[in-house]
Amino acid sequence: MHTNDLADASPDFAMLYAQFSSALSFSEIPRSVIAAAKLNIFDTLACSIAGFKAPGVQEVLDIVRDWGGKPEAEVLWTGLQVPAPHAAWINGIMAHACDYDDTHDKAILHGGISVVPAALAAVGVASHKVTGKEFYAAVVTGLELICRLGVATRIGLIQAGFIYSGLFAHFAAAAAAARVLRLPPKETLNAIGIAYSQAAGTHQVTRDGALTKRMQPGFGARSGLTAVAMARKGLTGAQRIFEGQDGLGRTYLQSELDSDVLREGLGRRWHLEDLAYKPYPCCRMNHCAIDAALQLRAQPGFDWTRVSEIRVYTNAQGNQAVGQHLEANTVVQAQFSIRYNIACALVHGAVGLSDFTSEALSRPEVRSLAARVTPLVAEDIERSAGRNVTPARVEAVIGDKVFTAQVDEAKGGLQKPMSGDDLRRKLEDCLSFGGFDSRRASAFDAAIERLEDSDDIAVDIRQMIGGILNR
Repeated sequence: MHTNDLADASPDFAMLYAQFSSALSFSEIPRSVIAAAKLNIFDTLACSIAGFKAPGVQEVLDIVRDWGGKPEAEVLWTGLQVPAPHAAWINGIMAHACDYDDTHDKAILHGGISVVPAALAAVGVASHKVTGKEFYAAVVTGLELICRLGVATRIGLIQAGFIYSGLFAHFAAAAAAARVLRLPPKETLNAIGIAYSQAAGTHQVTRDGALTKRMQPGFGARSGLTAVAMARKGLTGAQRIFEGQDGLGRTYLQSELDSDVLREGLGRRWHLEDLAYKPYPCCRMNHCAIDAALQLRAQPGFDWTRVSEIRVYTNAQGNQAVGQHLEANTVVQAQFSIRYNIACALVHGAVGLSDFTSEALSRPEVRSLAARVTPLVAEDIERSAGRNVTPARVEAVIGDKVFTAQVDEAKGGLQKPMSGDDLRRKLEDCLSFGGFDSRRASAFDAAIERLEDSDDIAVDIRQMIGGILNR
């Protein structure tokens, strides 16, 4: 059932979710869901370390410093305290800047980069000590909402013109912050409704290779904090937020938001458990192609220096998302260039954070090979996975021989999860790239382990930051 079928029905899913999230207690959350939230917190904060010195982050940090204001919430990895909406904003930007963060392969979005920064910022304005268990409940609340919205959306991001990580971030951040602050259902609903008045997240930033691509989830986190502050003062927002006549479903998603999927199994089926974690710091639509390229590289007789042509087949959505940046002249373009990522994989046998710097983009051997890659749409892949993160088939021509590899599910997902060693290497890579000592990875791991049992999450987060800064 699509949203327009419920235009005059009651209640809106937003009301149901406000009631659900306000009442959700840690003890009611299955251990597997807590484990999923823990992994998300780990990965989101690790990615924020890598993003600390990424283009755009220090510039925003300069803006926030210039603005000043009440010291409410921590800017990660700085020791700086700023007003909560500002902290949520810059921490969200930091977590997404390297495009290394989580992804929901069915919903086509990132979750933690708006939810975790919003929950952390809300801790700074709470009038009570927020325990680790309350913090976990808030993160679960936000992650489940953003994932449900994504799974229930039946229109692709290319057709809609929105990046769902940025668009749905506003609602998820508001829900997470409201749960931290123990808002009752009415105020939680108003917060989500106020967030709706701020919601945006265009796909055009990807097409243009703009730095604001990495900032949109942070905007969502910031608006969530603004929304809960307003709701706490008694201000009202839209009530029929998702399914109303002018709700999200019709006005943003062309009436392709499935109300049945939104509601199905709420409190029993946890979509946040399906979040995947990235082994490569680039758009998830590239990942199957990278894995396929690495398989090609390992085939007997393959020599990338002799390749005359490479064809990469994806679904239409993948082709639009990562097949259009023929020249990777900026880091954002490179993150969204299937040609560039295949070339990196074939030339170096890996794709990592060091491949996404202005210096790396000029490497002649990578640029030369990338120019030989032709992105194409495969009808069979479109039929089987038209709405999902795209599978990829890569064909490389050497003389009269064609080397072929196809990958249908990228590493890091449910079928091919990252191992503990993979996650540790990723954390160490993030620390080094962010300018920190990779030997502090053990202290970071230990701090994450302690969060669930924390009596005061604000104190433990400050200690975690101090551990990374070695102070």
